[in-house]
Amino acid sequence: MDKLDKKYHIWTAGCQMNVADSRRLGSSLEHLGYQFTDQAKEADVLVLNTCVVRQSAEDKALGFLHSIRPLKEKKPDLIINLMGCLVGVKGAEKLQKKLPFVDVFSPPSDPGPLIAHLSQDEDYVAETNATQNRFALMDAEIIIPEHERGKLVSAFIPVVYGCSHACTYCIIPYQRGIERSRPVGEIIAEARSLAAQGVKEITLLGQIVDRYGKDVEDGPNLADLLRILNDVEGIERIRFLTSHPNYFGVDIMRAVAELDKVMPHFEVPIQAGDDEVLENMRRGYTQNDYRKLIAQIREEVPNSSIATDIIVGFPGETDEQFEHTYELLADLKMDVAHLARYSPRKGTVSERRMPDDVPDKIKRERFHRLESLQKTIASEINARLLGETLPVLFEEKVKGRWRGRTSTNKLVFVETDDDLRGQVLPVQITWTGPWSMQAKLLNQSPTPIILE
Repeated sequence: MDKLDKKYHIWTAGCQMNVADSRRLGSSLEHLGYQFTDQAKEADVLVLNTCVVRQSAEDKALGFLHSIRPLKEKKPDLIINLMGCLVGVKGAEKLQKKLPFVDVFSPPSDPGPLIAHLSQDEDYVAETNATQNRFALMDAEIIIPEHERGKLVSAFIPVVYGCSHACTYCIIPYQRGIERSRPVGEIIAEARSLAAQGVKEITLLGQIVDRYGKDVEDGPNLADLLRILNDVEGIERIRFLTSHPNYFGVDIMRAVAELDKVMPHFEVPIQAGDDEVLENMRRGYTQNDYRKLIAQIREEVPNSSIATDIIVGFPGETDEQFEHTYELLADLKMDVAHLARYSPRKGTVSERRMPDDVPDKIKRERFHRLESLQKTIASEINARLLGETLPVLFEEKVKGRWRGRTSTNKLVFVETDDDLRGQVLPVQITWTGPWSMQAKLLNQSPTPIILE
């Protein structure tokens, strides 16, 4: 069922202000593709816009809430939104405990939390697409066209071509050859060129980006390169990916901690949380080695974010081995987990020597278990940022919302008519979800989100 088939119902109590708020919310929902129904039992989104001027009004709202609880039990996908004066403006922690079947709590005149909640499906798709693009980038399958560069806020700069670390599932060493570091002068020239075209953020790319310079005798390493790029005028943010646990040294961590333009976000794949699976992948480290590395990163760069990659269903992976991966992800609580189901790539060691013996059904089950776990973890991590003020680099406007990212690479949306493209601006986080957050500019009053 797509949104064109979905319906909403709004129950409104109280003053004319509530009536007006409900109308505006209805307009916002219809802009998202929902259709009105006057039958609560038919709704996919059910809103209660409440009043507490009198005790009787509050009792009526709570009574209606409890009367629709069976609807939620019969229809688990039903979204229930409690809005208005019963929620108030000071937070809804007590109500959340009292009414666990309510999905969204919204202050008076503020449809933002509901719109943001419903938009999470789209934001999840966007983040999933970003994961796929990231995998493609690392496979050297995406090339940014020259004609687009003048329009970009963020751009990629390859710094290491090829790879000499042959993981059994990876085709890159066969397709791209051994690793070759680009000269520093070339990279600096490209960064300056991009800055002159309006690019504010660059991401340094390498299959193992930490190995930059290791193929050049007495050459600069990645930490050195970051320090040089930090002085390029016009570039405001620098990122890099992907790191390998074996080569991600403390010199890189300290460069990130010291340099103002290098963002405290790390992409450090684990791939599996079981030592035997890691050995079969030829990753070159144990799960305990990885745990120690993550602890060191968090010590050297406090308040950083860390993303990882995980492959489920690698040849021979048993239920017990998968549980080790699940436990590792649960323990480490990463900000992001890029998940993939194993599929053999023609010409790789695993394709030639290891039977693809984990059934697709099992792969999907394991994938969804990790996905659900990571959703919970990401929700908890992002919730800590509610009310915080963070700098965001804004890239583009999508469906009436400006999209940008924090220094730790978290997706943020702001509703404003101002042109924010390419600006780094402080915002206050007003709503958090697992895939994105909602914020307001500090010079803006907290206006309701109405999608025009």
